[in-house]
Amino acid sequence: MPAGGLLLAAGAGRRMGGPKALVELAGEPLVRRALRVLAEGGCAPSTVVLGAEAERVRPLVPSGTEIVLAPDWAEGMGASLRAGLAALAARDPAPEAVVVHLVDLPGVTPAAVARLAALAAPGALARAAYDGYPAHPVLLGREHWAPVAAGARGDAGARGYLKGHPDLLLVECGDIARPDDVDTPEQLARARGAS
Repeated sequence: MPAGGLLLAAGAGRRMGGPKALVELAGEPLVRRALRVLAEGGCAPSTVVLGAEAERVRPLVPSGTEIVLAPDWAEGMGASLRAGLAALAARDPAPEAVVVHLVDLPGVTPAAVARLAALAAPGALARAAYDGYPAHPVLLGREHWAPVAAGARGDAGARGYLKGHPDLLLVECGDIARPDDVDTPEQLARARGAS
């Protein structure tokens, strides 16, 4: 079974001035772009977690994508990750692993997703690295979902679980992707110039 995709897109985007899921880059909303990258990277099916202005974001989500609402999204990324992993665990059958992607990373490519997705297995634990520095996306095998969710608080997401985990594999992606997020209009302008 291929890796599933899990896109976290629930934030309010305070520094951006609105939800980043709604922001367009090269004429494409970031939520649609990120889901496309997951699909082109071989992740199926994909799930997206929405929160802030979910009713405005929902129409931008491609058909066939499961939409999960995180009622406590304002708590931070941890709430979105918990909601997404709970939805995946309830699926029958659940995927062996999931590639977790963030909506504000337009430099992540399908090739980077595919590099992680190729490692999908119930015990897999991997994250993309850029010149050796760990970043996103992250591959979580099903065996890790419950402990990751238990520790996902605030904006840390899976960071605490991944840090120093003996099974974590860093997968170099600096040759095929960029880890830069777009949190502000200035960063978005730079991303527009690079795309």
